[in-house]
Amino acid sequence: MTLTASGPTRAPVPPSSARSSGPARRRRRSALVPYAYLAPFFTLFAAFGLFPLLYTAFVSLYRVELQTPGDMEWRGFGNYAALLTDEFFWTALRNTFTIGVLSTVPQLAMALGLAHLLNYKLRGRTFFRTAMLLPYATSVAAATLVFAQLFGHDYGLVNYALSLVGFGPVDWQNGTLASQIAVSSIVVWRWTGYNALIYLAGMQSIPSELYEAAEVDGASRWRQFFHVTLPGLRPTIVFTTVVSTIGATQLFGEPLLFEGSISGGISHQYQTLGLYLYEQGWGFFHLGRAAAIAWLMFLLILVLVGVNTLIVRRRSRKEGRA
Repeated sequence: MTLTASGPTRAPVPPSSARSSGPARRRRRSALVPYAYLAPFFTLFAAFGLFPLLYTAFVSLYRVELQTPGDMEWRGFGNYAALLTDEFFWTALRNTFTIGVLSTVPQLAMALGLAHLLNYKLRGRTFFRTAMLLPYATSVAAATLVFAQLFGHDYGLVNYALSLVGFGPVDWQNGTLASQIAVSSIVVWRWTGYNALIYLAGMQSIPSELYEAAEVDGASRWRQFFHVTLPGLRPTIVFTTVVSTIGATQLFGEPLLFEGSISGGISHQYQTLGLYLYEQGWGFFHLGRAAAIAWLMFLLILVLVGVNTLIVRRRSRKEGRA
C-alpha cells in the first residue's frame, strides 16, 4: 500500500468574494476619476493663486524695500496703520468708488438696452452682435491712448463738439470730476458690448411662453420688459454687477495710460487703488506697504460682494413671501 505525501492545502476562495472585489475596485477608480481631472486646476491654482495670496499677506507684515527684498523687518500691522493715516490712500479709495459708479451704472444700463434691441429680429443681427465685441477685443493701451487724444484740452474732438453747442473747453486731465468722467468713459466703451452679449444670452433663455401670455393679457413691450425680461434676467444682472464691481476696484490700465502718470494726475484726482498700489511698490519701492494695499483691496472686494449678495437674498425672500 503506497502513501502519497502532499503539502498543506489552501482553503478555496469563495467565488462570491472574488467576483465582488472586481466591481469594488472599479467603483473606487471611477470615484477618483473626477479628482484626477480636477488635480491640474487645483495644482495651478495653489501655485499661482493661493501661494501668492498667502505670501502677499506674509509680506504685508514686514518692512520690505524693492532694492533689498531679502532684508525684512517685522512691523506687524504697522503697514496697515500707516495706510489708514495716509490721506492719499483715502483719496484713491474715494476715486475708485466714484469712477466705479460712473463706469458701472451707465455701462450696465446701456448694455441692457442694447441687448433688448438685439433680442428682436433685426436684419444683420449677427453683424451687430459681432461688432459688440470689438471694443472688448481692443487692447487697453490702444483704447486709452485714443481716448486721451479725444479728451485733449486744445485739439480734442470732445471739446470741439462742446464748442459747437456753446460750451467752453473742459480740462479733462486736470479737473477732478472731468478726469474721472473721461477715465470712466473708456471703461464704458470697452465693456458695454461684452455685458450686452451676456444679457442677450440671458434674454434668450427666458421662455417665449411668458411673452406670449403677457401679449395675450394686453401688455405692451415696455411692460413685457419690466415684468418679464427684468425678473428673468435677475441672476444675470447680479453676475454682471459683481464682476463689474470687482473690475472697478482693480482698475489700473485706463488711469495709468490716460496721462502716463502713476500718481493719477497732478493732485491725484483720478488715482485709483490699483495706481496707488503701483506707486507705493514700484514708485517708492515699499513692497510691504504695497502688499498691505493689495490685501485691503481684496477685503474690500469681499465686503462689496457680500453686501450685494445680502441685498439680493433679502429681495428674494420678500418676493417669496409676497
